[in-house]
Amino acid sequence: MGHAFESTDEFEVPASAEEVWEAIATGPGIDSWFMGRNEVANGQVKLAFGGYEPTSGITAWDPPHHFAHDSGKAPDGRFIAYEFLVEGREHGSTVLRMVTSGFLPGDDWTDEFEAMQLGGALFRRTLAEYLRHFTGRTARPLTVFGPVVSDWDTAWRQLDAALADRLPGAVEYHRNSHTLGLRTERGMYRFLRGFAGPMIAAHHVFEGAESEQDWQAFLDTTLGETR
Repeated sequence: MGHAFESTDEFEVPASAEEVWEAIATGPGIDSWFMGRNEVANGQVKLAFGGYEPTSGITAWDPPHHFAHDSGKAPDGRFIAYEFLVEGREHGSTVLRMVTSGFLPGDDWTDEFEAMQLGGALFRRTLAEYLRHFTGRTARPLTVFGPVVSDWDTAWRQLDAALADRLPGAVEYHRNSHTLGLRTERGMYRFLRGFAGPMIAAHHVFEGAESEQDWQAFLDTTLGETR
């Protein structure tokens, strides 16, 4: 039967409309808050996240006010679309309105929709954190797929304990049953419950030499007993 969906988020940030546009409509900007590596060129938005490499067609381009792109409809009707509306305010602040919509085919869409909604909430909150704390800076995205987890309650508890040592003083800016987001002066560190079972780290590092190999070792050591 399938399921159509649409969600809207709106927030005000202490950044100019031009700075918000750089964050939402350029590859380096999107790299700094979304996931994986991104490229905006030739009327398309290209993402590379692990082995996942979707391409979206740009459907609205009016800098710095309106940007939109979507995946196009698959034969089974599946699609996802993103729209960003940017309104500059007095004293250098900007209101950003984000609309995410799409369609999930089939009768077994419930789990995928839940994962999409909970993961999407993390990405949107990360964009707000970026525009409030790191505007104008470009992050180096780190993506790591950790162990497949069988006991998620235990995995989150073990992760929390290990992160207290790994990222002392970090500010928790987002948490739900599938995701966790932490902020330090040097980056944003995010953990997601992967749809196929692994714990995923999808970080944005603004300074320092930490690597994907460092975080791979951290996840393997921290979560090895939850497989």
